[in-house]
Amino acid sequence: MRLFISIPLFLYLLIIANMVMLFGSPSAPVLNIILGEFSMPSTATIVFTVSDLLIVTSVVFLYIETFKATRTSVLSIIDHALSLLVFVVFLIEFLVVPQVGNTTFLIITVASLMDVVMGFTVTISTAKRDIAIG
Repeated sequence: MRLFISIPLFLYLLIIANMVMLFGSPSAPVLNIILGEFSMPSTATIVFTVSDLLIVTSVVFLYIETFKATRTSVLSIIDHALSLLVFVVFLIEFLVVPQVGNTTFLIITVASLMDVVMGFTVTISTAKRDIAIG
């Protein structure tokens, strides 16, 4: 169970984004499928698409990964290393694969980068407080 917790959530998002973007047809992208429409009290209508769902999911995953970064254990180091690897895959895919060359994938890639940077920063800050010098 502990090993499952050390797997970065962005790995799951990478798999889902690849399934959505690579297996859809170019003439009718899956990202543009409307999941729902919501009317606001101001009479404005919000259209929620698959693209929006992926972006919101990346924000939620970034929030959860922030809490995971506060652990100071060997598994947290594995988590950070895997997060870095997931970011590298995101970046390479964004630069090389034409089907994922869109703003949705760019935003998820940047969120993955923030996960890596924040993970190392929070872990180092937490570790400094755990070491009592003097």
